[in-house]
Amino acid sequence: MLLNEEIIAHTQVLLDSYARLVGNELVQRSGDIADEAAQLFAAPFVVVSHGTQVDPVLNYGNQTALDLWEMSWEQLTQTPSRKTAEPMHRDERAQMLAQGRKRGYIDNYQGIRISSTGRRFQIHRAIIWNLTDESGQAVGQAATFSDWDFLNDSPY
Repeated sequence: MLLNEEIIAHTQVLLDSYARLVGNELVQRSGDIADEAAQLFAAPFVVVSHGTQVDPVLNYGNQTALDLWEMSWEQLTQTPSRKTAEPMHRDERAQMLAQGRKRGYIDNYQGIRISSTGRRFQIHRAIIWNLTDESGQAVGQAATFSDWDFLNDSPY
């Protein structure tokens, strides 16, 4: 995937918002924003984000996220984020996101998600945080996690 200016700028929002709210860095910051974007995209943990629409659409997923959800960049960035969870888990997911909006971030979240091919997995110890631009305007929410288990009832 080509890291264009828009993606590089969004990566800075992801990294800056995370550092500000959580107090840690997602990747080692070098001051080279293209390098930081490449590091985040290649990271061995999931990072995904969505915008602020009423039914938010995913607007970022690193390679680990693309692999886990079994999607291309083009597919992911056209997917309403609610569709990363099965219908019976969407209310719980929505409550978690609302809680995150109020508190700024939440950590130690776990939940069941589903890939584009129906492969189910449980995520563990996820951090969900609010994204704000340089002016402090809300621009979405993001999540990161490095621990998940595929569920036995998956068709794989």
